Amino acid sequence: MAESMKGLHRSHRCTEVSSSNIGRQVTVMGWVQKRRNLGSLIFIDLRDRSGLLQIVFDEPKVGSEGFAKAESLRSEFVIAVTGTVEKRTAAVNENLKTGDIEVIAESIRILSESETPPFPIEENSQTKEDMRLRYRYLDLRRPDIQRNLMMKSKVAMLLRNFMAQEGFLEIETPILTKSTPEGARDYLVPSRVHPGTFYALPQSPQLFKQLLMCSGYDRYFQIARCFRDEDLRADRQPEFTQADMELSFVDVDDVIDVNERLLQYVFREAIGVEVPLPIPRMSWQEAMDRYGSDKPDTRFGMELTDVSETVKGCGFGVFTGALEQGGSVRGINAKGQGAMPRKKIDKLVEFAKGYGAKGLAYLAVNEDGSYKSSFAKFMTEEELKTLVEQMQGEPGDLLLFAADKNKIVWDVLGALRLELARELGLMDKNQYNFLWVTEFPLLEWSEEENRFMAMHHPFTMPMEEDWDKIDSDPGAVRAKAYDIVLNGTELGGGSVRIHQDDIQEKMLEVLGFTKERAYEQFGFLLNAFKYGVPPHAGLAYGLDRMVMLMMQCDSIRDVIAFPKVKDASCLMTDAPGAVEKEQLEELSLSFHRKDFIDVNH
Repeated sequence: MAESMKGLHRSHRCTEVSSSNIGRQVTVMGWVQKRRNLGSLIFIDLRDRSGLLQIVFDEPKVGSEGFAKAESLRSEFVIAVTGTVEKRTAAVNENLKTGDIEVIAESIRILSESETPPFPIEENSQTKEDMRLRYRYLDLRRPDIQRNLMMKSKVAMLLRNFMAQEGFLEIETPILTKSTPEGARDYLVPSRVHPGTFYALPQSPQLFKQLLMCSGYDRYFQIARCFRDEDLRADRQPEFTQADMELSFVDVDDVIDVNERLLQYVFREAIGVEVPLPIPRMSWQEAMDRYGSDKPDTRFGMELTDVSETVKGCGFGVFTGALEQGGSVRGINAKGQGAMPRKKIDKLVEFAKGYGAKGLAYLAVNEDGSYKSSFAKFMTEEELKTLVEQMQGEPGDLLLFAADKNKIVWDVLGALRLELARELGLMDKNQYNFLWVTEFPLLEWSEEENRFMAMHHPFTMPMEEDWDKIDSDPGAVRAKAYDIVLNGTELGGGSVRIHQDDIQEKMLEVLGFTKERAYEQFGFLLNAFKYGVPPHAGLAYGLDRMVMLMMQCDSIRDVIAFPKVKDASCLMTDAPGAVEKEQLEELSLSFHRKDFIDVNH
């Protein structure tokens, strides 16, 4: 039978009790982690969000009623214990913060009983994730998950402290807003008051924060909830948290300066990691050429080498064919992997095909200097030697090559170097390599849409020296855009925004907007720009991703209290779910799909 809290007050969390409290009475409350009954003594490991504390029940001290209650305890019972702190005389646990003390119970109340949990509440749980997410309220009791969420709270506080010191104002922007194109799919919310119309949940506060700059607020900051209806990955969720900012009267270097100091402060205060400044910078083109990725992991080498010139006259049709189609031939050197079994190489070929490759060419340099290769018969000894030299190949190395359009070659080799690094243990989780990637292309060609699309968004400022190519060679125009990358993950990104009418109009024209459509979609912003707009720029971090990397988690779900799974559903609440027919009628909605779920039948 559960007892009340009447007259009880918790004096300490479990690990707030220490050797300085020896001889004093304390009242602690929490969950029973483990019970050990030794007959005359019962030991309980009591758990709360701070950690574990050992409670000892000795019948003469706690009384027969209290001892009987202690005997009835099971895992996850919620209890309150009042007792005296004593030094442990035996079984000191050096791995526990409270391992040198224990509380000798004088009274106990059982505040709540528990059924047997469907899985043990323990660190690094081996229970399948689907089961844990179905009972997320139990999974959240795990100490490692609790540490993650406490770290997230700490990081949010540190961000707020730093931004306040730097003169930023925290301002909220709307959640119910207008759907705009040129991004990921929006989540739509039907309006009851305006039948047939929809709000969109914000993918970011982008347009509103630009309007705040037009309104003279100078430096804006917000920890904002954002929503994107896109396919999920380990570091993506349909709803997520951004640490968002915008600054007036600044250019690229000003934004980078404040953010470098922000990162240095947060990482030092949160996890004791010193971020050396300045953070290295690399252009988008260099990142793609060297790493095959615009978010390169620089903790290890295995960089791409362009061997197009070396193989252009060879007899291997795969190489020459790619070059004739305007592509390239590039390779990576997996040092010391020359003896890799053919079966494993075949697996790498299949892996490469998953990124668009038609295949993968390989050349192993044997210990005696001879070659084992999938294409050696098509090239002369001299050509092979030159190729190996360019790849800095040495006896025992495995050289892997992709030949296709540049984008496919970059995608394939960029993914392949990461896969090999994972297999070879080259990624040190205790190493934090930051990198600014700058000068992104302003536009990218969409085969699907048969037009240029904004790589970031339609309000990104082009680099002034490239603007004259906007009509003749739009794909060559670079943007004043920058991403901050940590260990191969995009931590945040931003850009300088367009603040001149003529450039903004031209940009929208290039993206295929008529003037009428541009005003229909973005009229509130374009009209605001008629009334004096300062030069402005901004950046937003994925707060969940930042904490995921700080806590060395493999999934973003480990730092979100109630995450969704890959199909964007919540296993705990069964969201999304069907709604009553009356609710749909109120919203002027009806469905004609055969698989529509009607909860009334």
